[in-house]
Amino acid sequence: MSSKNSSKKSSARSENEPVKKLGARHKARKRAVDFLFEAEARDADPVRLAKERIELARADDSIAPVSEYTETLVGGVAENLDRLDSVISDHLNDWTLNRLPAVDRAILRVAVWELFHATDVPPVVAVDEAVELAKQLSTDDSPSFVNGVLGQIVLVAPQVRAAAAAVSSRSDEAGDK
Repeated sequence: MSSKNSSKKSSARSENEPVKKLGARHKARKRAVDFLFEAEARDADPVRLAKERIELARADDSIAPVSEYTETLVGGVAENLDRLDSVISDHLNDWTLNRLPAVDRAILRVAVWELFHATDVPPVVAVDEAVELAKQLSTDDSPSFVNGVLGQIVLVAPQVRAAAAAVSSRSDEAGDK
């Protein structure tokens, strides 16, 4: 009898766990993933797609506005796509990038861009957000898969950021001369 009660308690506890509050940045990430996914499916330019949606939202109040951070993410991913895909591919075990579900590719691209370029986003947040998006948008296996891939990439992110900062500071110094 006590095992029945304890199983009821544990299931009640999981049902009553607090629902994760989704903030503006989470919504911006989801919208960026949506745009990247749609652009890939339509073989369209994701930056142009985002700009079209921004204009559409300005013209039609019934369409949610596109946040500045969504635009930053889409632009950043598009600008760095080859490098992001190369890094992701290098960290896939027994998979190729093209075999992944398109939504997982979009989620990984956004997360890796944030890991490498969004200095105001802690790495743990970028990974947690990607896992949350995989839970919402993809297959049952995707959250753990995304977490595993990003868990490897997060280890190299500080070196990538440092290298980019060094190149940027050298460019700034060259421009000052």
